[in-house]
Amino acid sequence: MDVEITPTRKITILGLDKRSISNIVWCATTYGVNRLYWIGGYVLCVEVYEKSFEHEIKKHEFPISQICYAEFPKFEKLYEVDKSLQIPIVNVSDMEIFKSILKAILDKEKEDPPKATE
Repeated sequence: MDVEITPTRKITILGLDKRSISNIVWCATTYGVNRLYWIGGYVLCVEVYEKSFEHEIKKHEFPISQICYAEFPKFEKLYEVDKSLQIPIVNVSDMEIFKSILKAILDKEKEDPPKATE
């Protein structure tokens, strides 16, 4: 049996917005996103289209259509959006791909600070 590990060579993030946590969780739940990701004091909402996976398989490059992020210092497994509406948050702080994504986001934020959000 031959096993080959071929990591993604490149991730392209087409849209990036820093938003409030309340806006992110409401948008995510109404859009049908089934989880958010937590890493290093931030929550990420990652929007990926099915064609992105096909592209990654062919070229080892992964396009992400949109990432929204917010500061979220303490990890929580569930975020209560409304009385009967919760969204799970996955701790991805030990995953290299998410470490690389967060580093790129924070580097971009340093060079081009986001506008204030409400």
